[in-house]
Amino acid sequence: MSWTTILTAGAVMGALAIIFAIILGIADKKFAVEIDARVPEITECLGGANCGACGYAGCAALAEAIVRGEAEPNTCPASKGEKMARISELMGVEASSKAPVVATLICTGDCETAAVRYEYDGVPNCRIANGLAGGPKKCTWACIGMGDCIKDCKFGAIAMGKNGLPQFNKAKCTGCGACAKQCPRGAITLMPVEAKVAILCRNDDNGKAAKDNCKNACIGCRRCEKACPAGAISLIGKHCAVDQEKCIGCLECTKVCPMGCVATLK
Repeated sequence: MSWTTILTAGAVMGALAIIFAIILGIADKKFAVEIDARVPEITECLGGANCGACGYAGCAALAEAIVRGEAEPNTCPASKGEKMARISELMGVEASSKAPVVATLICTGDCETAAVRYEYDGVPNCRIANGLAGGPKKCTWACIGMGDCIKDCKFGAIAMGKNGLPQFNKAKCTGCGACAKQCPRGAITLMPVEAKVAILCRNDDNGKAAKDNCKNACIGCRRCEKACPAGAISLIGKHCAVDQEKCIGCLECTKVCPMGCVATLK
């Protein structure tokens, strides 16, 4: 192959590269999708953890949905105060934040109070343990305590306590609900920040079985219901629960529970 042939081929390739670059540049401008200037600003005001609690793929996706009018400005549970006000300002609407909620463990069946069915020494994963003969604890509503919720929390608001149950930091919790979705037992719920008291048990076994399975189980005796002056407590299935909208925080219920599962919330 002669040098003339090589140089000619090089020149042709170079020319083609320039032509393709020009074509791509024109196409980029012609088909470019304009991004609303509000999208990056709103994204900055969101949680930043891409936790998915809002139902969108990430913070940027939610910001785009807000600008398009498909999502409310207060959709992100982590956006509060000044950030929430800024999003509302950008969208030209009145600021409206949701009542703040925090993740709460509705179980007190720790390593000392919950009866054990067998000793689990497998992979430390709640879902795996839950699928093995009903889980290591006899109560099928009890927190398994393997820490799946801790791994799924993007805000570092959960840590494992010495009693084998997850502990929640209200100051860090954004109420995104990711941990509640992760729990295979449904032992985590979102509760108003201002809630004063809750019945930390969802057991639906009869009284004797409940007591045999956990020393802190709700046995459905309804003493708390009778002691509540606001009518905020009722029996749901075989366990009692507090209606937080009716609760006045008098704490009378905490004084009569024989099992100690009615607790004040800090």
